[in-house]
Amino acid sequence: VQLQASGGGLVQAGGSLRLSCAASGRTVNKFTMGWFRQVSGKEREFVACISGVGGGPTYTDSVKGRFTISRDNAKNTVYLQMNSLKPEDTAVYYCAADAVQISDTYYNPSTYEYWGQGTLVTVSS
Repeated sequence: VQLQASGGGLVQAGGSLRLSCAASGRTVNKFTMGWFRQVSGKEREFVACISGVGGGPTYTDSVKGRFTISRDNAKNTVYLQMNSLKPEDTAVYYCAADAVQISDTYYNPSTYEYWGQGTLVTVSS
């Protein structure tokens, strides 16, 4: 599975961006798909994930009510809609995928087998 993340950019605080993660090589509609972010010098941080078998999305507390993860199985693509962006959301955002239905370890990057290359999101104050 190859993952291609896109949609990052520079936005002012309060603005919105939509990240896309296009998968190729295999259909991922039953995969768990996740978004993580990383600031230079810090560990990769869980942002959101969505189950491939009808389970609801899961978010880290700091983005609840602002970010929405969704998937379009026809396009083999997962999205992260980010609203009300804050300067502390600035990071490189990575999409990730795993064929296993993740339950307890969805927040752990090592759980995911496949990773995209990352897309930079910069939120100015």
